[in-house]
Amino acid sequence: MKRVMLVCSAGMSTSLLVTKMNIAAVKTGVLVEIFAVSESDASKHFDHIDVLLLGPQVRYLLGKMEKTLAGRGVPVAIIDGINYGRMNGDAVLEQALKLLE
Repeated sequence: MKRVMLVCSAGMSTSLLVTKMNIAAVKTGVLVEIFAVSESDASKHFDHIDVLLLGPQVRYLLGKMEKTLAGRGVPVAIIDGINYGRMNGDAVLEQALKLLE
């Protein structure tokens, strides 16, 4: 099972998106574990994730996260602002899955 971590400032705003992504995963039959953490807790999970998605409000972390996770083969991307604002779990799940290909 692949593990997808979402990171935002406090981990709160991505919680609803995680719920929407889990609903999308069940609908499509995709086996994936999705969870959200705050920026300050992200490093505690680096050894146990397959992809990292950043909330638009923490886009400034992209370079740092890419550099940190490069040796682990973990792709990092910023969640599209429109999909994030609309809490489009289907689209964000699709983004995560494409990064895992």
